[in-house]
Amino acid sequence: MTKIEDPIIPTVSILGCGWLGLPLGNELIAQNYAVKGSTTRPEKLETLAQAGILPYHLHFAPAPQGDDLADFLQAKVLIISLTPQVAKRGNDFHPAQIRHLCQALANSPIEQIIYLSSTSIYPEVNRQVFENEVINPQDDINLALYQAENILQNLSHCSVVILRCGGLMGYDRIPAKYFAGKKGLTTGKIPVNYVHRDDVIQIISSIIRQNTNNEVFNVVAPQHPPRAEVYAQNVADFGYAAPEFVDNEDFNFKIVNSDKLIQRLNYTFQYPNPLAFRYKL
Repeated sequence: MTKIEDPIIPTVSILGCGWLGLPLGNELIAQNYAVKGSTTRPEKLETLAQAGILPYHLHFAPAPQGDDLADFLQAKVLIISLTPQVAKRGNDFHPAQIRHLCQALANSPIEQIIYLSSTSIYPEVNRQVFENEVINPQDDINLALYQAENILQNLSHCSVVILRCGGLMGYDRIPAKYFAGKKGLTTGKIPVNYVHRDDVIQIISSIIRQNTNNEVFNVVAPQHPPRAEVYAQNVADFGYAAPEFVDNEDFNFKIVNSDKLIQRLNYTFQYPNPLAFRYKL
């Protein structure tokens, strides 16, 4: 059955309505966009519908399966929020997903694509990294993201904005929760590259409103405290068992610079400091 939407209201399709995509859909609806959303889980379709999102059961394995993909792509903007699944599927799987998607995009009215990539694409080079870095993939996750970005950037019929997001935190994603009581950690001095979910949602909204075209942005909070300090703050706030770090001067790191995004979008981070992120148990 064809799903009908109001042709007057701009439509945004979100491929992957998970931890980020669902609240993003809620925010876009509040801003008077019509929103289509996909999920790989049939039991989640009702959740999307109750939120006012037109739900689609879609799965790329890596070819598309499920509901009518062409109908899902009847929109002005497409947001791609897919997990590369490199550890489970290998480094060829995610680029293959993107290739299949691009085949369907050739016959769609999509004008703007926003692809959620990751700062994992950058190697640990012990300095600041910027969007214009020459990237030489050194491991599977680098390679999968690098190939996916390039496939999309080679599209000629629509604008593509790449968002290289840092570690997504906020609400129930609390960094120290995953390391409570751990011993012998060697990463305490490494500066973090985190970003709060609320900021990612507002940045995507800004890109759509401003009709930003063909850009790559690092999406990371502008402050980068050491990991041990962030965990200590989480422990103080939530009472987790404190992880124990060992002194280690032999470590590699990167500091992902987000100045381009701040300047180009005139964006002010709601949560510039990971020591003051808002969480909810």
